[in-house]
Amino acid sequence: MKRRTVLAGGAALALGVVGADPAHAAGHKPGSDTRNIAYHAWSGTDLGAGTAAGTTVNGGAVVLAEPIGTVDYTDPYGGTATYEYGQWTSPSVDPGFGLTQLIGSWNADTPGGSWLQIEVRGPNTGWYVLGRWSADDTSLHRTSVGGQSDATGDVDVDTFVAASGVTLASWQLRLTLYRPTGSTDAPAVRSIGAVASALPSSKPTASEPGAAAGTVLDVPQYSQEIHSGQYPQWDGGGEAWCSPTSTSMVVAYWGTGPTPDDYAWVDPGYADPWVDHAARNVYDYRYTGCGNWPFNTAYAARFGGLSSFVTRLRSLAEAELFIQAGIPLVLSASFKRGEIPGLDYGTNGHLMVLAGFAADGSPVLNDPYSPTDSAVRKTVGRPEFESAWLTTSGGTTYVIHTPTTPLPPSPTQPNW
Repeated sequence: MKRRTVLAGGAALALGVVGADPAHAAGHKPGSDTRNIAYHAWSGTDLGAGTAAGTTVNGGAVVLAEPIGTVDYTDPYGGTATYEYGQWTSPSVDPGFGLTQLIGSWNADTPGGSWLQIEVRGPNTGWYVLGRWSADDTSLHRTSVGGQSDATGDVDVDTFVAASGVTLASWQLRLTLYRPTGSTDAPAVRSIGAVASALPSSKPTASEPGAAAGTVLDVPQYSQEIHSGQYPQWDGGGEAWCSPTSTSMVVAYWGTGPTPDDYAWVDPGYADPWVDHAARNVYDYRYTGCGNWPFNTAYAARFGGLSSFVTRLRSLAEAELFIQAGIPLVLSASFKRGEIPGLDYGTNGHLMVLAGFAADGSPVLNDPYSPTDSAVRKTVGRPEFESAWLTTSGGTTYVIHTPTTPLPPSPTQPNW
């Protein structure tokens, strides 16, 4: 069940001082209970709003045009190679409040030996690397980047976390596309965005069940536990594969996923081999885990034309809007044993699928931490689960959907 919760432990200090610099916290008052969250992304023709250097927008994606230079990159878990590269830089985004955390996500293709890097910066800050990613591990070991702490903030695996007392009034992303020098590999980024947040330290108010009560989506059920001991080089084996297992459930819900040729390397005696495939292809070599949030959504976007991103939601009432629209969600939370009715264990970080809601509004989960596939479906206490999800991960959510399944309108912002 390995997945650290970025709001707990060392990150709690930054969370506890949200709004400590009122001059940079428009719309957020110190001590406010407001859950300030704003997601913004660029895709399709919107990508034309960015600034290109060696890239262009073609076919609704950022692609390499005439590279602007070369660089020798030493893969910390492999060798050194020379790459040519180009960049795309987003417009600056003002979320309307002083942000203390930011999580980026993207949908991309990285054929051959190509790969990409995502960075973020605030006003008058340097660039922070949010990830180095390729779709598979044959040419590059995808990885988060450590050692980025300074007076402004740090990157906790996949999340920029502002230093104590610091908020950022705006943010900007930079995308760098790489391919082996002299190759014709064609990396392409179809969408890129980030969710900014400034969350209160107070306990959230429980939401009331809404119109999605009684709606449960037919999400396939996969257990991570049946993979225990398989391929321990990727996060110790199935015991820690909650995120790729949850991602696999939602990908399969949309009728797509890796092909038998894709997972032909998996031992034919293993059940649900697509879960093994997902674990290998979301694995973060520095974090040594499969729980990197945007690596999971980027994996999902490899299949069937799916679109995906990481965001945060403010309540289960907001999550109900997605269920009403036919979109299951992957939610991140940690909790103690006995804290949530319907879950008989505790965890320092876990991913589960929100498949729907019982008639009384109780969340219906596909919980991969189950002994068999058939035992995955669980109904849990609504206020207890909602509080754990919002308090420990800030309401972190994977949204995975088809382009023909429109997202529900957000009640508080123009997009999610």
